This record gives sequence, C-alpha cells and structure tokens, in this order.
Amino acid sequence: MKSKVKVLAIMLIITALVVPLYAGGATDSPRANETSPVEEIIKQAEGMSLEELAKKAIEESNGKMFYGVGNSSRGKTALPLFISYLQTIDPNYTLNYEWQQPKNNKIFDQLTADSLKSTGTFAMTLIQDGNQIESKMVRTGILDTFIPKEWAEANGTTADEYKGFLPLQTLNKVFMYNNTGDKEFDNVWDFVAPGEHGLFMDIDSEIVGKNFLYMLTSDQYSAVLKDAFDALPEEEKATFQATIDQVATDADDLGLGENGKYALAWIKLWVESYNAQTDDGPICNTLVSQSATDQFGLIVYSKLRSVEESATVSKKFVDIAAYNDGYKGFGGFGYCHYLFVTDNSPLPWTACAFIAYMVETADGFSAWGKDIGGYSANPVVAEETEAIYKHKTGGMAEDGVTVVYPALNDRGGDWWLSENRLVLEDPSYCASVSFTVGSWIEMLSKYTPN
Repeated sequence: MKSKVKVLAIMLIITALVVPLYAGGATDSPRANETSPVEEIIKQAEGMSLEELAKKAIEESNGKMFYGVGNSSRGKTALPLFISYLQTIDPNYTLNYEWQQPKNNKIFDQLTADSLKSTGTFAMTLIQDGNQIESKMVRTGILDTFIPKEWAEANGTTADEYKGFLPLQTLNKVFMYNNTGDKEFDNVWDFVAPGEHGLFMDIDSEIVGKNFLYMLTSDQYSAVLKDAFDALPEEEKATFQATIDQVATDADDLGLGENGKYALAWIKLWVESYNAQTDDGPICNTLVSQSATDQFGLIVYSKLRSVEESATVSKKFVDIAAYNDGYKGFGGFGYCHYLFVTDNSPLPWTACAFIAYMVETADGFSAWGKDIGGYSANPVVAEETEAIYKHKTGGMAEDGVTVVYPALNDRGGDWWLSENRLVLEDPSYCASVSFTVGSWIEMLSKYTPN
C-alpha cells in the first residue's frame, strides 16, 4: 500500500479534475436544452401501447435491415420472436437483422464510433456497466432512454416521473461454495478471512465487479458490512480489526460515511485475496467438482443451469451462502442489463417497439427468463416467467419432470432484491466515486497464487 500522503494527493488531484463532470446530475447532456429527432420520436413512443408501437415499426422497417449491439448474445434470440409478433399484426412483414456482441468491453468504443455518423448503423443496444453508461454514453448524448408506457404502468409510474435508465433485468452474482467438506460460510466476512481465496472474475476483466466494490463504500452497504462484522464472534472480529483500523484514515480522506472503514477493509481483504479468473464458466466447473472441497466463488448464478451431471460433477455439490439459516451480510451483487435507443438510430420506431416487446411480454423476455438469477424489472413479466419456468422449485427438466437441486431453487427477484441481500449497482454513485475510491483500489496489491 502506498503512503497515506500519496493516496490523498492523488485523490484530491483527480477529484478536482473530474468531479465537476458529474455535478449536473445523472440525466444532463451536452446538448443542454436541444432535443434530437430520435428523442422527439421517443417522446411520442412513450405515450403508446405496444400494439401501437408495433404498427409504427411495421410501417418504418418492413423489408429493411436492423442492427443491434449488446453485452448479451440473446438479443439475437429475441429478435426473431419480435418479428413473429409483428407478423401477427401484418403477416407480410419481414425484417433482416444482425446482432453483434463485442468482446473485452469494446461495446463503448463501437457505439462511440457509430455515434459520429449522421445516421448510425445500430438501432438500439442492450448494455451493462452503469458507471460507463452514465459517463460515456448518456452524458455525451450517444444513447437515449425510452420508458415504455405499459412497463411504466406495471411499475406504478409514468415515463415522465421515472428517473434512471430502463433495465431489462437485474442479474446476480452470488457467493456459492463446494459443500463436500465441513466448512460453512454464514457471514460475508468469512469470504475475506485469513487463508481464503475465492474464485472471482477479475475486476479488470469485467468492470461490473469493480462497480460492486464501489457500491460497498456507500452508506447503505457499508452499514451492512458493519452489522455483519458486529455479528461475528469476538475472536473472529480480532482477525479483521487491524485492517479496519489501518484504513480508517483513508475512509476519512475519501469522504466516506461513518462506516466507510468497514467497506474499505472488506474491499482491501477481498482484492488482496481473491483468485482472479477470466470467466465465470471455469469457476462454476471447478466448484461443482466433488474434489473442490471447501472452495468458493462469487459468480453469475445462472451458470449452474448448464452443469452436466456425472458421478464426480454435480449441482448437488454446491450451496448458495445466502440461503444458509442465519447468514449475515450481502449474498452477492446485482447489476442490470439496460436498454437504450441510439441517438442517431436509423430505425427508432422499430427500436422502441423491440425494447417494449422485451420488457412488456414474457415471450419477449424469454431469451433471458429461462435462466435463474435474472429478474425482469416488470413485475407482471416476472410473475409470468416464474409460472413458466418454475425457478423456485429447481426448474423444469426438458422431459417435463421437475429436477430439484437445492442450489437451483432460486428464491426469486422479490427475495434477492430486498433486505440488502444483493449489493445493487447505482450508476450515479459509481460514477461519482470511480476516480476517488477507484484510485484507492488500483493501489491495492492483488493476490497471486503460488
């Protein structure tokens, strides 16, 4: 760890340079009071039903080419379902399409480059990482938020009243561990105890993991860490107290709340102990192996669905930490897939209709809804999705027979998204601390396995 003086100096310099960029609030744009043609269309679209939008889409895009881009490949699965829906209104409707999924976080570069054209290639996007969306996409006027009328009504609001981006779903990454040994994890501090090395997709490989750490420094989640710490036996508290005391001054320097030192201590212990991986798939494959006794990871919950059962590999070999009776603290973190219309969209009506179809119907959400650990932001669609896929009972096997594994019994969005069971990403907060807390995190020494 670098000296306190250097930490503070870097923090102050970067804050002075960057924080003014965020002073205007989450929805400010460099266009000020100007409204683009696409924004004018969005304003009209926000007062229309899905069927009305569908008719506009048919008129605009029949026989044309539609390009979408996203972090999830399943946009490619949703598009033909959308076309089929439009064909129920006009059987002669056709649409050619291509869905791109840039790797290595290049989606921001791709959208930025496309924004330089008077009329872009991409009609819309499905994108994650609220921090970069806010700072690079929304504030720069590259992406526009569209709030569908019936989605807003299902959430008891209106497009004008709703603040924030439009989420397709909230995904969760949860702490899970191999249960073939005697070890149990019943407190979030157990994951940063001496000698523990959780498997985790490196924060420099997937930025939503860094947003998770940023959120821990908020008053809400630092209080969760303080409460979990207070619930520990005295001898376990003693193992963490030195680190908490060590970072207390840094918490003050960074302007964090009264429990900020607990957040920084947990972050420091986590970053300096986790075993960095390049993807969640291999982590899951490790944890479900009978030989991975007492190992744990923080991974996308849905990965369990693809495990192929054998004598030595099984979903029965893992437990979800947050499901343990008496568990203290958060059980993982959540982040959203957001939907936007590009500000220079070549097919804005079709983009709005497609977005509305995905967030207002179970069929439109089905490309994602079949998996556990992904929760529609529309309560009506969430209920219909659960009725179809029965995630709370382990899910349905392909032959229609229910196969139950305790780890697969997803307790649902209502459970995970309440009582601080997940650390939920707030794009505005992440953007406000990414250059201060982010600089502090960058100076931590990551764990290197022998």
